[in-house]
Amino acid sequence: MKIKTDYRHTVNACYLGYVTQAIINNFAPLLFLTFQRDYGLSLGELSFLVSLNFGVQLLVDCIAAKYADRLGYRRCVILAHICAGGGLIAMAVLPEICSVPLLGLILAIVLYAVGGGLIEVLISPIVEACPSGRKEAAMSLLHSFYCWGHMGVVLLSTLFFALAGIRHWKILAICWSAVPLFNVWYFSKVPIRTLAENREGETMTGRQLIVRGSFWLMILLMVCAGASEQSVSQWASAFAESALHVSKSMGDIAGPCAFACFMGTARVLSAKLSERISLERIMLGSSFLAVVSYLLISLSPYPLLGLFGCALCGFSVASLWPSTFSLSMKKIPSGGTAMFAFFALAGDVGCSVGPFLVGSVSGLFQDNLRIGILAAVIFPLLMAGGLILSSRVRPHVSARAGSRDI
Repeated sequence: MKIKTDYRHTVNACYLGYVTQAIINNFAPLLFLTFQRDYGLSLGELSFLVSLNFGVQLLVDCIAAKYADRLGYRRCVILAHICAGGGLIAMAVLPEICSVPLLGLILAIVLYAVGGGLIEVLISPIVEACPSGRKEAAMSLLHSFYCWGHMGVVLLSTLFFALAGIRHWKILAICWSAVPLFNVWYFSKVPIRTLAENREGETMTGRQLIVRGSFWLMILLMVCAGASEQSVSQWASAFAESALHVSKSMGDIAGPCAFACFMGTARVLSAKLSERISLERIMLGSSFLAVVSYLLISLSPYPLLGLFGCALCGFSVASLWPSTFSLSMKKIPSGGTAMFAFFALAGDVGCSVGPFLVGSVSGLFQDNLRIGILAAVIFPLLMAGGLILSSRVRPHVSARAGSRDI
């Protein structure tokens, strides 16, 4: 395969892009209790760091919706990986040289969150624009690499902590930065098309999108998808240690690692089933299964059943995010890059609001994460309601029309 002409290299670079996204979203949560112990951070400050990560990604999504097409996919995606790699290095360095360690963490998170926001906006449309068939399957497979990346972060980090000790986590942060920095080179070589090229330029503008009822319904689904996923994912390690009273190594493997493994497996399975079962059915069944998993995590008196709930949650929420992208392309096929940017923004709203709700509610009940996760069950319930409503939406074809469709 020639890197400069073969789109399989483009897809491979996109896979690594989602591995990068997994690193910047899931490495820091493994260190929450370490930050709490070494830097004296409260549960509220840890919640703020989670919300800051996704909040900055949200802001970047807003900006990218306007400028990504103008600047070009290649420039933006290379900048994304430079920021991601730089932020991971900064996380290892800045807390030690800042008089207030929290400030150092904030600056590092802002830097890598800029990269994460750009990755979220660009990777999906880059894959969507590649000349290939079975887009729904390709999208599910693409997003499964976020899960494999998440799983790799947990397993390799746990192995590193076991061998070198968690006190050396800064070395590992710098090692993880090698993934996005390698992808800077990779994306500088691979061929990249745009959605406008694929659709002969007939894509909707932001103004045309925001007057459509179907667009706002998809926005709701993206918010709920992000919140349903991250409400458990971001707190799985701390939940396993504090609420279930297991060791950190066991908590990381049985909590976030099992979550990621089941999520990745479900996304590969969803890619295989996408031609046989409608997206709405897959997503609706997943939403109800997510409700069950949330109840298991929060209400089960048995640690093993609670850990199983974490794994089941990963399986159940797996299809929600990528399938919402695919469903949106069916309902609004002329949405273009702007639509992907808005959906990335909405997903980040969910990724920020979900964990923040868990942390905030937990804080009101003496840091009881069970109650916080129970409160977040509202998100998969809203997801199910939105999917039932979306089944009534007719696909929109013309890029020039701007009328409401529900």
